Amino acid sequence: MDAILPITVLSVVLGALIALVVFGNYFRKRKSEVESIAKTEALHANQKNPKPPQQSSKKSHPKAHSHAADKDLNKRHHPLDLNTLKGHGDSVTGLCFSSDGRSLATACGDGVVRVFKMEDASSKSFKFLRINLPAGGHPIAVAFVDDTSSVVVASQALSGSSLYMYGEEKSKTSGETEQQPKLPHPEIKWQHHKVHGQKAIITLVGTTATYGSADGSTIIASCSEGTDIILWHGKTGKIVGNVDTNQLKNTMATISPNGRFIAAAAFTADVKIWEIVYSKDGSVKEVSRVMQLKGHKSAVTWLCFAPNSEQIITASKDGSIRIWNINVRYHLDEDPKTLKVFPIPLRDSSGTTSHYDRLSISPDGRILAATHGSTLQWLCAETGKVLDTADKAHDGDITDTSWAPRSIPMGGKQVMVIATASVDKKVKFWSAPPLH
Repeated sequence: MDAILPITVLSVVLGALIALVVFGNYFRKRKSEVESIAKTEALHANQKNPKPPQQSSKKSHPKAHSHAADKDLNKRHHPLDLNTLKGHGDSVTGLCFSSDGRSLATACGDGVVRVFKMEDASSKSFKFLRINLPAGGHPIAVAFVDDTSSVVVASQALSGSSLYMYGEEKSKTSGETEQQPKLPHPEIKWQHHKVHGQKAIITLVGTTATYGSADGSTIIASCSEGTDIILWHGKTGKIVGNVDTNQLKNTMATISPNGRFIAAAAFTADVKIWEIVYSKDGSVKEVSRVMQLKGHKSAVTWLCFAPNSEQIITASKDGSIRIWNINVRYHLDEDPKTLKVFPIPLRDSSGTTSHYDRLSISPDGRILAATHGSTLQWLCAETGKVLDTADKAHDGDITDTSWAPRSIPMGGKQVMVIATASVDKKVKFWSAPPLH
């Protein structure tokens, strides 16, 4: 009995150990099979619905920013928007294409005038001449002179307005010119200060005088915020004529493309017109008042000449655009005639008609471009019909517009382009809309 008890206990213990080993192996095997099945199911699930790898919160920020940028890009995109010129340090206050369309000059509040070379309107970067104005003045307008390598700049300072004409320095040898990696630096050829006393210049316009006995020189008109307009010989800087509008304050003034007429708007419903008379030697003989456009019921905000210099287009706060025929025998007391009247199609958020701040016509005379605040609108010059509208053409008010005088290269084709400047420090290129 005493010998049987230890043997029984040992048998029980051995049996328990054997049972533990067997059950342990069984459960380990089952666990392995379950994990294998889980991994296989997960693999199939990933193949059907693949998920991107987990990213840290730090890496997810650029993606969110990129999405916001894409959203902003879509918000601002317009089918006629071709390109944006960046790099200006302040508001772009004025711009002007050269007569051949191959250069674009901009005046900027950062004190710099830039002359961009327009090799391709779709370019990512543009070569440009940098003109730093004398300290104390801010460029507000620019106009090209004769050979398109010279520009007249209007600068505003506390003491009054100045005019500077910059021309390229002459290279010493043709060999140096060919090897010169940078564009030649322009220098001041002439300058005048306090040209309108202490008054500011509000518009500066240049044109090639070709009418009658004019010799093809560039005539520049500077219009002050007062009542005076001065005509300058672009190349020499000599004053060739003076005009006093005698009607409150000037809004703007411009010259006909052929250099024959000056027209001015001045916070009144009427537009006054003067003729520039040239001598046989091509110099300006006199400037005489010849016509007045009467018909608007409220102030004329802007005007422009048609490319043929025989019509004027006016925009008024009375909600209308008028096209006038000025090719009349005014010396026989014939009055200019209204050819067409269009309602201004622009409305504000309340549905009230808005007036146009600026108005310009394409070089072929078929499309009117008009601005109000940051809105740019294109109209058919024949019918007044809206061709297209860019409600937020810029992130701020548009300060100036300029049509390229001829089609310019863009991505291997030729495109009719208008440039717009704004307080948002940018210049934008827009293609002309199709005429429907």
